[in-house]
Amino acid sequence: MIAVGIDPGTRRLGWGVVVRRGRRLEHVAHGVIRLDARQGLAQRLERIAHELGEVLTCHRPEVGSVETLFFHKDAQAAAKLGHARGVVLLSLARAGVAVAEYAPAHVKRTVAGNGQADKIQVALMVRALLGLRELPPADAADALALAVTHLRVGQLSQAARPHSKAGARGRAGAKAALAALLDRGTRVRSNVRRFG
Repeated sequence: MIAVGIDPGTRRLGWGVVVRRGRRLEHVAHGVIRLDARQGLAQRLERIAHELGEVLTCHRPEVGSVETLFFHKDAQAAAKLGHARGVVLLSLARAGVAVAEYAPAHVKRTVAGNGQADKIQVALMVRALLGLRELPPADAADALALAVTHLRVGQLSQAARPHSKAGARGRAGAKAALAALLDRGTRVRSNVRRFG
């Protein structure tokens, strides 16, 4: 199985390709798409789509491993990151690549054994796991860590399996739970109006 890990960003976007042969993981390639902060956001997003498309065409991964959204103190930075992540997900979908999503702490635990590991620790472990001669750039190391995480854990997101019975049951259960919560909320509001 070939996995591409992608660490989205609007200034630097890291990517890394890893293949699993039996129980062994092998490094294929990695890199960083460096973007000019002086350019408009739309131009940078277009360049991400173009260059990431070339990576996907060249390496033909079966799955793309991307970090889940996380809380960011800077709302503007979070919005820009969300735009970059959207372009990544769209590029993967257009290339017919399944998507797996992992929380940052999960990736750190899987690769470094510590959910609070810093970037240097993650990069050192990635180098050791994949037998790299040099320490990869931080953004590429994070991307390789995402690929390694998927190849070790191997759980596709529900988005990658929309037609599976398990996915259908999961969505049905989620809808039922949401309906129950909404119904409970309606009853609570009714009681507040009655006794308030």
